[in-house]
Amino acid sequence: MNFPDIYRVACAAGFSGDRLGVAKPLVDELIRLGGPACIIFESLAERTLALAQLERSQNEALGYEPLLLEMIEPILVDCITHGIPIVGNFGAANPVGAARCIARIAKKKGLPDLKIAIVKGDDISAPELRDLVKQNLSDEDLRLLSESSLVSANVYLGAREIADSLSAGAQIVITGRVADPALTVGPLMMHFKKSWSDWNFLGAATMAGHLLECGAQVTGGYFADPGIKDVPDLANVGFPFVEFDQNGNFCITKPVNTGGIVNRMTVTEQLLYEVHDPAQYLTPDVIADISNVQLRECGLDVVSLDGIAGHERPSTLKANICIDGGWLAEAEISYAGHHAYERAQLAAQIIQERLSDTLNLRIDFIGSASIFSGDDGRRPKLNTQGEFEDIRLRVAASHQIKAEANRVCREVTALYTCGPAGGGGVRTSVRPRLNTLVCFVPRESIKASFEFFSEK
Repeated sequence: MNFPDIYRVACAAGFSGDRLGVAKPLVDELIRLGGPACIIFESLAERTLALAQLERSQNEALGYEPLLLEMIEPILVDCITHGIPIVGNFGAANPVGAARCIARIAKKKGLPDLKIAIVKGDDISAPELRDLVKQNLSDEDLRLLSESSLVSANVYLGAREIADSLSAGAQIVITGRVADPALTVGPLMMHFKKSWSDWNFLGAATMAGHLLECGAQVTGGYFADPGIKDVPDLANVGFPFVEFDQNGNFCITKPVNTGGIVNRMTVTEQLLYEVHDPAQYLTPDVIADISNVQLRECGLDVVSLDGIAGHERPSTLKANICIDGGWLAEAEISYAGHHAYERAQLAAQIIQERLSDTLNLRIDFIGSASIFSGDDGRRPKLNTQGEFEDIRLRVAASHQIKAEANRVCREVTALYTCGPAGGGGVRTSVRPRLNTLVCFVPRESIKASFEFFSEK
């Protein structure tokens, strides 16, 4: 973009466990281009935080992004040297632990004490806040909560604390649960010093963050379909960054000499991702409106967006409540060759006869449209022809008692000799299960803030 004052935001992760090594090309590009910029890491899916809470319950030092060292170490010196703030929700259930990890990296690299800000207020699982949760759950969800135990309760915060901490000089900003676009909105609001009631600017900033939040999904990942939607050099896909101006105009692109593609189709797909109503995309900071958005390809791998509007923010904030869901048991066995499908069906029938009296079974025939089945066992009518030469039977069930769930694993294993011919390759697992409830809490009941990390 040829605007006199632009701010760049680059995204180096779209979820916990995303590809490593992508942050360095982004930082190198930001340095090459010059000008003010920051880099964000979006590391929290809906249940990632609950899993982090479980991890922290086993070890108080853990509960933050497990790949944080590998994510931050390659770029920390360059970011600090060139004044590029790092913003991430990689704090998960333990932002202080994440800050401590980054401080150790800085010390190892010989960097002076960093200004690391921690955003607080998203965790509403404390006993004094549980009435807030209960008052806003449906009757059915209250019943489920009463029959289980609370694992985590977190509200989606907005961008204000991120912006305020950056304005106060933070070089690193660590959050727990914030709305994904807030990681982008915060730096933009800090840089351009806009009013928090400038709804159109906030709407544009939010959709810029929405385009970035899934990482390579907007640069050709999760997009390619050979022969229909071809993507060059997907093995080396570049991660995205936006260039944003003071009027809310922006474009999205990726570093030069990286794979992938940015065009109207990739941007359109990501723009509509998880958006139920294009005229009312609810976030903590604004209700974004993309019903009149215009996309224009204005260069190689560069797409600009115009016409995004915003409306006054909602009066409530969304909260995810994760509860103990008992134990999930999964077991698989393969059948190959002549009548593979029929033998797999017979094996499933045996399991049903032995277990369905006490367990609600999920049965899939992988290789035969398994992903189209419902949990109730009903399958769509498909016009399939020919012999299936390779079928993998999957049986799953959950139960509050681990030993009961484990019956699935024992019975599928027994199919080796107690079932039809030629079964092999059994794999089994039993692991804790989480269930998620959703509610909306009054905005004024949430007290968000930030503080600077100190080892003292």
